[in-house]
Amino acid sequence: MNRRQVLRALPVLAAGVGAASCGYALAGRGSFLPAYIKTLGIPMFGNTTPNPTIEQILTQKVREEFQASGRYTVIPAESGADGIVRGEITAVSTQPVGLNDAQLASRYRFTMVAKVAFEDVKEQKTLWENAALSFSEEYDLGSPTSTAQDFSAIAGSNRAAFDRIATDFAKSVVSAILEAF
Repeated sequence: MNRRQVLRALPVLAAGVGAASCGYALAGRGSFLPAYIKTLGIPMFGNTTPNPTIEQILTQKVREEFQASGRYTVIPAESGADGIVRGEITAVSTQPVGLNDAQLASRYRFTMVAKVAFEDVKEQKTLWENAALSFSEEYDLGSPTSTAQDFSAIAGSNRAAFDRIATDFAKSVVSAILEAF
């Protein structure tokens, strides 16, 4: 190959190398949070719904999800934190979306709405917030029921289903905060 052919090939080679190095990160891997944020304070979420104690389980799941990332120390208070996650569960609803042969509800759509904010303590500013973060998923219940028409009845009778909801909700919240959606 002579010098002229090499010079002609360089732009094509450069474009190929550039395209090959351009890629996408997997969702949930990135973080837009400043590097100095190491300790997260996650106080108990508020709960304005008629469903008692759900804020306790949801708060704990959000704490566990941040801990699972391996990047942060999570504490249950604001004092001593570099960043603070505040939340409030504002609405919870349940709607049957699937029936079995006996016409009993066997699949439900759970919808939760929460106010969630992430504050940078050092800079004293809100880095991310969503006043109406909506989470909605469908879940199969192990044993169908015709009487469970609200969230607390289903959560109380089917703890495994509620744990899945809480875990999925926490993943949604943490992903939204870390990726600044």
